[in-house]
Amino acid sequence: METFNDYYRVLGVDESATSDAIKTAFKKLALQYHPDVYKGEDAQERMRILLLAYQTLSDPDERRSYDRQRAGHLGYAHEDHGAVSHSARSGVAPAPTRVKKGASDARFAFPEMDGASPGPVEFLLEGFTYTLWPDDALLLRQQGILRGNAPHPRAEQSLTSLVTYACHRCHHRWNAASNGDQPAACPNCKALDWSEYLLLRCAHCHAIFESREIRDKIRGGQLYHPYELFPLCPNCRRPQWCPAENVRVYALRAAEARRRAIIFIGVMVVVLVVVGVVVLALARG
Repeated sequence: METFNDYYRVLGVDESATSDAIKTAFKKLALQYHPDVYKGEDAQERMRILLLAYQTLSDPDERRSYDRQRAGHLGYAHEDHGAVSHSARSGVAPAPTRVKKGASDARFAFPEMDGASPGPVEFLLEGFTYTLWPDDALLLRQQGILRGNAPHPRAEQSLTSLVTYACHRCHHRWNAASNGDQPAACPNCKALDWSEYLLLRCAHCHAIFESREIRDKIRGGQLYHPYELFPLCPNCRRPQWCPAENVRVYALRAAEARRRAIIFIGVMVVVLVVVGVVVLALARG
């Protein structure tokens, strides 16, 4: 019998929780149960469920759909208030169908990036058309991460003075006069980094996806690291999918190992000095 997972209980939030509360709860639990920290046999499964819960509840459309499914499972009438359900119970959710290479899914793209073609790589992802020149495509393929800024759109002066902007945080689109200045913030979600994008590519299944979060407001606008948002690949659910992050994590572990070694050596030196002083004192006595 297929079980149903209550994503609100998984994250420990109320069904009326805001997106910020959901994000905060996910980050806290992801740090607690990341396979590098939590050594239980169910580490991978815990992270998989946490990631599914976060991805579902942080997307307004998916959250509305999930709330209806949850209400039906629990036998409660569902009231759709934007992205919030008013059901209240618990359970366990079915694992989503994974997108295979070549399948059509707006959240993932699988362009050919073998480097054989000298031209740019173009693909459609969540309503945005990306054109990567060979150097950017190579960087994304080798490192698994590509940060950039959407080019400033230009209006066709012969047709209209308006240009269309699109926010990479909430995917809101709006028209504004082309005066040469890029809007300071998205009029919908108020994000100041609305034009920045973060493309990620899995080294295992080669799925390309976009992160809607780039900077951590809690840490003063510092850049997120992919593992903090996606401990497992959202498509194939495998860890260590980002080569650039693997290198960073390895460097952090090596630095921590060196720090512990220095502390251990320092403690041993102090112990030897103390023992030497005691031995000399006893010899003189």
